[in-house]
Amino acid sequence: MEKHGFITILHKTKSFGLLASLGVLSACVSFGGAEPPPFLLSLTPDTTVDAGAVRAGPRAGALVVQLPSTPQKLNNVRVPVQTSATGVAYLKEATWVDKPARLFQGLLTETIAAKNSRLVLTPVQAGGKADTYLSGELVNFGLDGPSLTVMVTYDAVKMREGEPVEKRRFEASETVFAAEAGPVGEALNSAANKVVLEVADWVG
Repeated sequence: MEKHGFITILHKTKSFGLLASLGVLSACVSFGGAEPPPFLLSLTPDTTVDAGAVRAGPRAGALVVQLPSTPQKLNNVRVPVQTSATGVAYLKEATWVDKPARLFQGLLTETIAAKNSRLVLTPVQAGGKADTYLSGELVNFGLDGPSLTVMVTYDAVKMREGEPVEKRRFEASETVFAAEAGPVGEALNSAANKVVLEVADWVG
């Protein structure tokens, strides 16, 4: 009888452990009670660094691409839609894998390094010793609802040791056929790549 009781308790313990494990897994993939988005949006560079490519040189000669600042409407992982002169909403089921500023910073870094074959570092990697910095503000990164046009606007600031500070606005737009996550994400990716290619030519 004691053996049978032990087995019964053991089975119950295993069952409880299985339920606990499933509960932990459920918690890991929870979206706060809301339905998860069908897919996540990201930015893909048109120009990339070849695998195995080496960029070498002193940190002082490197370019540092800093994280762009953004208005509050872009300080999240949603896609803003300008509904009127003063109204802003967010596109349904459109969610970025990260905040637009970080995605755009990565796109800038990869494109400049590939196109200009130069050493591009993060602020941490440079340790404050680089002589050229690219900063700025990602002003627009969303959809104009009435015209079904996505807009990417970047106010770039180039700071180079011993030279005047330069500021320039870069902008690109794409028309979409529907206010839906798929076409809007593709259009924003295309417009963002146009902008960063122009920035790469400008920064050198």
